[in-house]
Amino acid sequence: MTYEIEQKLRPELTRDERLLWSGAPQPGLRWRSTDWLAMPFALLWCYMMMFASTRHGVHTQEPPLYMTPAGIPFVLMGFYVLVGRFFVDWYQRRRTFYGVTDQRVIILDGLFDRRVKSLALATLNDISLSERSSGSGSITFGSGASLPSLGRSFLRTANQQAPSFDMIEHVRRVYALIREAQQSNRARGGA
Repeated sequence: MTYEIEQKLRPELTRDERLLWSGAPQPGLRWRSTDWLAMPFALLWCYMMMFASTRHGVHTQEPPLYMTPAGIPFVLMGFYVLVGRFFVDWYQRRRTFYGVTDQRVIILDGLFDRRVKSLALATLNDISLSERSSGSGSITFGSGASLPSLGRSFLRTANQQAPSFDMIEHVRRVYALIREAQQSNRARGGA
């Protein structure tokens, strides 16, 4: 646990709650598996926008479509999918913090505002682990549509996205800690 992350989570804890682990997603610009699909689409989009609109203006005195007010949103969309989404994802991960207590898991995030997602360990049934060869990975709580990369910063809505600890180090260790906390929480509740 780092002191800075612990300080971010501290206001969300109740008086009798004990923080067992805190962390954050890996920093920096990251390539995700969904980017293999998104990049060709983005390149095709930008090519079509530039080529089709440039050809449109070749035989006429009209400016290319991408230079008109009607074409600018399409150019911006292509730029966002090609490059901008990596920076939005990076910025959002910089503002995301995770915590595991003896009673629940906590996710603090938000692109422009602060959002708190809290899931009680006693009622948490579906926990999924996704681990990379480096030992990093993600833990997903519950079921829901998984929209990594494009979804996180472009298509995401709170109702679609299953809560998760995304891109964390030592993911298997954190997963085991959550399972142990869940079992001791249930044992305390049953006693």
